[in-house]
Amino acid sequence: MHTGSDQPMLSEADPAEANAHADAWRKRDLAVLWHPCTQMREHPDTLPLVPVRRGRGVWLEGVDGRNYLDAVSSWWVNLFGHANPRIAAAIARQAGELEHVILAGFSHEPGMALAEELLALAPREADRPPLTKVFYADNGSAGVEVALKMAFHHFRNRGVEGRTRFIALHNGYHGETLGALSMGDIPLYRKIYAPLLLQPTFVPSPDAWDALPGEGAEACALRAAEALADVLAVQGGETCALILEPLVQCAGGMRMYHPAYLRRARELCDEHGVLLIADEIAVGFGRTGTMFACEQAGIQPDFLCLSKGLTGGFLPLAAVLTREEIYESFLDDSRERAFLHSHSYTGNPLACAAARETLAIFRDEPVLERNRATAARMAELAAPLAGHPNVAEVRQTGMILAIELVAERTSRKAFAPEQRAGLRAYRHAIAHGVVLRPLGDVLYWMPPYCIEDDALQQLATVTRGAIDAAVHVES
Repeated sequence: MHTGSDQPMLSEADPAEANAHADAWRKRDLAVLWHPCTQMREHPDTLPLVPVRRGRGVWLEGVDGRNYLDAVSSWWVNLFGHANPRIAAAIARQAGELEHVILAGFSHEPGMALAEELLALAPREADRPPLTKVFYADNGSAGVEVALKMAFHHFRNRGVEGRTRFIALHNGYHGETLGALSMGDIPLYRKIYAPLLLQPTFVPSPDAWDALPGEGAEACALRAAEALADVLAVQGGETCALILEPLVQCAGGMRMYHPAYLRRARELCDEHGVLLIADEIAVGFGRTGTMFACEQAGIQPDFLCLSKGLTGGFLPLAAVLTREEIYESFLDDSRERAFLHSHSYTGNPLACAAARETLAIFRDEPVLERNRATAARMAELAAPLAGHPNVAEVRQTGMILAIELVAERTSRKAFAPEQRAGLRAYRHAIAHGVVLRPLGDVLYWMPPYCIEDDALQQLATVTRGAIDAAVHVES
């Protein structure tokens, strides 16, 4: 069953009445809410709020009766469309049986079954012990915190106290809680909190954007891997883990790299006894063309962090998968050697039920096959944008497509911050019924998998207009 993008919802409300209702909603909102990742001073004028009444498929309906194509999957979480009937029904069934129970000392079927299903799907290497245990958390950042603490604590439990350092990639992003934020290298998020953060060693990103003249993506990735090798040669014995986002650094501007880096990083971690944390929170569950991005490199991490699309966009849930050896290092008569990390809603049955139904859709439908066809169509529709004088690059990995806007294409000269090119693009897209939330001056498409061709064509048309709006400054 392909739930489809559905047709845009149509409102029968009087336009003037609908607009008045939307204005009243915005006023009510701004009286009480502080929105995430937002400079609130930009509301209500520079960046008007879009009050949403409901969603169907790839469409959101505003309280003003207008329809919006959700081209960013509501912060990358939605896989199969808003109000997907299968996932909604699974949550409703579970809500009638058990809404929640403490997972310390108790268990439930949705949590057990989901763990079994995730472990069966996890990336594997023929000569490496498989991932065998799942630890649940509430969201992606919390999942990263779990993996960081487990990696450090694992070595302590083995009597290795010198491994206290982490390595992360330049331009990476892993969340907003302090441990996860410490592993990120995006100044906009990190700089103000720097005095509070851990200090990992940052190594060059394998991002193909940074390729030298005449250097291909694979060669660029391997050059970055040698920089990692140099760092590990010096501090490998002090490092407990390397953390990275496989194939796509999403919040860093949808920067993409060749799988060769992952293979070499896995080899180097093994050589120096360092654990590998794969943060697939944004890129897992089919976003890059395979179920998990690590599969494209043929590697298995020591920790696999999952969230976002795990529940199909319905409820917050994260899962951290790890190996039996790491789990067993915490087994002891002493509670100090236990992993005493908890969240009140750990393994929430409603979220687990949503996740199980999400995985069932992957089993029942040719999702990855359809995604490959959709990704090819996305590439076809975006190809003409590459010729725009203010587009430096159109890049794509699976169902993620990014368009790099620049002030001058040949030199790759960036827009000045005060030009607000990304904001102008966003405002144009919203005015024309498409949600494009730029990362700086990078526009991207990351739609729900159920998007159909008419919606894709609308997305391409509006994106072209958004690029023109981004570079046009009114006198």
